[in-house]
Amino acid sequence: MSLPKFAPAAQSFHTELKKRITSYFEEVGKSQTGNYNLFLKAVILMVGFVFIYIHLVFFTPAAIWAILESVLLGCLVAAIGFNVMHDGAHGSFSKYRWVNSLAAFSLNILGGNSFMWNMKHNVVHHAYTNVAGIDDDIDIQPWMRMTQEQKRYRLHRYQHLYFWMLYCVLYIFWIFVLDYQKYFKSKVGAMPLKKMSLADHFVFWGFKLFHGFLFVFLPIYMVGWYDWMISFIIFTMVAGFVLSMVFQLAHTVEQTAFPVADAETGKMEDEWAIHQIKTTANFATNNPVVSWLVGGLNFQIEHHLFPKISHVHYPAISKIIRQACKEYGLVYIEYPRVRYAVASHVAFLRHMGKK
Repeated sequence: MSLPKFAPAAQSFHTELKKRITSYFEEVGKSQTGNYNLFLKAVILMVGFVFIYIHLVFFTPAAIWAILESVLLGCLVAAIGFNVMHDGAHGSFSKYRWVNSLAAFSLNILGGNSFMWNMKHNVVHHAYTNVAGIDDDIDIQPWMRMTQEQKRYRLHRYQHLYFWMLYCVLYIFWIFVLDYQKYFKSKVGAMPLKKMSLADHFVFWGFKLFHGFLFVFLPIYMVGWYDWMISFIIFTMVAGFVLSMVFQLAHTVEQTAFPVADAETGKMEDEWAIHQIKTTANFATNNPVVSWLVGGLNFQIEHHLFPKISHVHYPAISKIIRQACKEYGLVYIEYPRVRYAVASHVAFLRHMGKK
């Protein structure tokens, strides 16, 4: 399908927002990238990950501790993805480009591929959020139906009951299946991949092998097949579920929209920034623990409008964006508690599963 175009605006909402956000940073005299609090958090998460990994693989803890540490390892993988890799991939972790590249590169060590992620997330998802047939994040067919445009199968009437099982296998499916599909098909959904350089190919295969050694072959050698399998399943399922829930709560809830381009002109109804407001939701923004753990991705509206700004600034700029939405008559979608957002996601899935 051809890519849709966003409607031009005489008085652009996005232009006004950028003006206000720029003024804010000039007034407070802060950089738009990360600060020492973010760097300290990154160190804590990565040191914690290395410590748990070494203890599990080389010191073989008792069964109950191995299970608890496997759960914690899954949470740490998700947290590193949210806080370090994600900001780095958007160029907002640091004002230094090489530091951002290093932060984004952490995904390769954890089993993903930074090249594929950049195409899937930064290029496609952020440009065409919730647009069926283009946004790969809402394409879970045939297992789940996420928009009215997607074909409904009989099993979808139960998707609000079995969704958690699919979310649990996301991480393991991502690193062992989805990246390879994109690589060999040279596509992210309907979008062709940009040409990979020799270095990109080397990184893809080199770090897939390195991840296999680090998380499969070495642990099996050290602790045995059975103990490795139990631990590996636990940690990947926890990571997959946490990663899935955080991203799904941001876009697939009852109030978010799934706009469709005009069939004749190929144009979307709204300008890009308004499209982001309508397709994105926040949750638990007054909970500092949630914000710390998910890397500010509970401020998803702010992130989609200003991905180049680090998540440490989202609480401050959210006030500016909320006020602008009020002035322009736009609904600022927000759920005050995580459980409310989860309930809305389940209700959304139930609705999409009906005839």
